[in-house]
Amino acid sequence: MPNQVLTVDPQNELKFKVDFSGLFEQGYTTHMRLTNPSSDTVLFKIKTTAPKKYCVRPNSGVLEPNSKVDIAITPQPVYLDPNEKHKHKFMVQSVIAPEGRTNIDQVWKEISPDQLMDYKLKCVFETPRVSNLNDSGDNAAQNEVTKKRAPATEDTKLPKHDNLENDLQKATSEVLLLREEESKLRHENLQLKEELLRLHQKVGEGRARRHSYTPDKNAQATLIPWIAIAIGMAFVGIIIGKFLM
Repeated sequence: MPNQVLTVDPQNELKFKVDFSGLFEQGYTTHMRLTNPSSDTVLFKIKTTAPKKYCVRPNSGVLEPNSKVDIAITPQPVYLDPNEKHKHKFMVQSVIAPEGRTNIDQVWKEISPDQLMDYKLKCVFETPRVSNLNDSGDNAAQNEVTKKRAPATEDTKLPKHDNLENDLQKATSEVLLLREEESKLRHENLQLKEELLRLHQKVGEGRARRHSYTPDKNAQATLIPWIAIAIGMAFVGIIIGKFLM
């Protein structure tokens, strides 16, 4: 395999910023510059071991003699698995363009592996600083004493970003449980309201039936004298009728 003809800057590593929870910092872009110091036209491609987590523009192209190009590498808004940090790498792959060939895609398909030139870079991930690391002397000594006095617990042994991620996951689970409980309580409340409405309707129907079919006691008491008078008048009429006959 021939040596890489292109000059790559930075030479060894690409730096990216992540927060304490492991999320890539949004809007932060890392740049890489490719320079062709030769007198040949060079074709290039940018490859990565994690293509779903980075946006590379341009990821391929043509470099004329004594020309250069800037490559913008922007992380996607995703979480970075701590176990995969060491696996993230980039590679600059290049080849001398054959004379008279204009179909670049066809050149990449037909090129033999021994003609390819590779250049690899590793990824470095930086997190925000909690305190001013420029302070030294007494501050450093005081921090060391504080660390010795503090008891070693399970929480202090864990990385800060792991603790924060665990807290976020616990908080999310608690919110989901509270929402489920709220939904259950609302459903039970509706069922109770419907049951109370049914009971009110049954009570109202019972009262209506009792008023419709059962005469009032006062009304019955007032009807009795009139019935007696009617019976008495009937007897008087019968007796008078007999005398007249």
